[in-house]
Amino acid sequence: MSDKKEYQVTDVAGKLAKGFLNNPLTAVLGAFLLLMGYLALNTMPREEDPQIAISGGAVIVAMPGATPKEIENVIVKPLERKLREVRGIEHVYGMSMDNVGVVNVMYYIGENREDSNLKLYDKVMQNMDKMPKGVMQPLIKPFDIDIDIPIITVAFYPKPGSDLGDVKLFEMVRKVQQKINGVDAVAKTTLKGARKAQYNIEVDMGKLSAYHLSLGQIMQAVQSVAVDVPNVKGRTRDNKLVVFGVTNAIESVDDVGSVIVAQYMGSPIYLRDVAEVTSGLDIQNFQTAKILLKEDANSSSLSEEANQITMTVAKLAGTNAVFVAEDVVKVLREYEAEFSKVGVGYLITRNYGERANEAVNELMHHLIITIIIIALMLVFALGWRESIIVTFSVPAILAVTLFTAWMTGQTMNRITLFALLLSLGLLVDAAIIVIENIHRHLHAHGVEDKEMGELLIEATDEIGAPTNIATLAIILTMVPMAFVGGMMGSFMKPIPYNVPVALIASLFVAYIFTPYLSLRLLKKPEHKHHDDKGGK
Repeated sequence: MSDKKEYQVTDVAGKLAKGFLNNPLTAVLGAFLLLMGYLALNTMPREEDPQIAISGGAVIVAMPGATPKEIENVIVKPLERKLREVRGIEHVYGMSMDNVGVVNVMYYIGENREDSNLKLYDKVMQNMDKMPKGVMQPLIKPFDIDIDIPIITVAFYPKPGSDLGDVKLFEMVRKVQQKINGVDAVAKTTLKGARKAQYNIEVDMGKLSAYHLSLGQIMQAVQSVAVDVPNVKGRTRDNKLVVFGVTNAIESVDDVGSVIVAQYMGSPIYLRDVAEVTSGLDIQNFQTAKILLKEDANSSSLSEEANQITMTVAKLAGTNAVFVAEDVVKVLREYEAEFSKVGVGYLITRNYGERANEAVNELMHHLIITIIIIALMLVFALGWRESIIVTFSVPAILAVTLFTAWMTGQTMNRITLFALLLSLGLLVDAAIIVIENIHRHLHAHGVEDKEMGELLIEATDEIGAPTNIATLAIILTMVPMAFVGGMMGSFMKPIPYNVPVALIASLFVAYIFTPYLSLRLLKKPEHKHHDDKGGK
């Protein structure tokens, strides 16, 4: 009778297998991982593409009456030189036009947006004393790429046969816009192609020069009376507030023409003396769009065209594009009865949330197909029990990866799922290696003398060191991708973030759950013993 020596565990793989093999909490841990992955899959914000942090802005400086050459020499070029002193700016683009100069600034990708906007504002304000005479207050407009990209666009148009005018259409769309602005997670809405009612002032440049006036004086004179501001004077003995209001100073074309813009030779100069004032639409709007309508759905001929107003809706950064788009569509459906009554039609021309949902669902569908293919291949290679064990490891690993991505503030998008698909073939390597070694041990000579638990621990421990090294080598090939700069580096960030997490998770899942499931699903083969006559 020989003493049987207990196998000494040497690797972390064997230690994990030994610790979880008979632990009653192992099954609870597996269920918890799958549940967390399911929650992460359904609650992670869905987008079609990952959001990229881009910082920049535009400095708009108006100088009424100046030519493009003057704007370039006295505003754009000096401003470009000053802005290049700001650290972190990658590109500066200047544009010179009649009466106005625009300098666009683009920071390196990855620069903090708030700090960049503050540095841009500070640099312009520090050099206000160097601005030439006649220049108006600069307008600093930072770019906000997080909310400047719309997730849904809607085209509103008057239905055929409707007597709805451009102004009435704008008022109706503006009402809908106000409602959509109140939707949770909607960051910004804009209207393109809207035609508003306004008084148009066409200035005669010859008369303006004769009176020695500038366009800036005209603008300031009109703006000074274009707002109705009540004047608060005090309280009565009854503690009631007394408000002295003024009626709107602009109520007709004659009111606009009677605006005093300056004094000349002791006499007032009215706006009508230097400009023609008419009532109509905003003639400065060059963004009019038209929609072409068919006679019916099956017809290829166009019946008529109509002016349209396009509303764009953008969401807050990090929120679910699918949910926001669904909420916006729900608001539009609430107005359908009113639209039908006044003769307004609408068409959703872009639905980023629907596209994002379709992209995620399609990739998840292919992910499931891939898992099924792997399972079928393992059935023929090892057996159906071994196939079940390895197949379980795939959703468990994906669950850990998705939960980690959710906890770190990532979104579900095409690149994130591409990273999972990319690593899918690598995820099952560790589990396949462990199950193959277990299979080999189960069919080895002398297996009947070993306990099933000891055999599983030994089989897992044996392949621990080489599997760890092989997985680490694959992870190291992904790490350099995290240091790629520029637009492509930011776009592909989910790959170096998620693939290493998935590979590390594959090791733990293989070392913990493969032996655990093998103990419950696999059995030692029965070997027939031939008794020798006169045997011991």
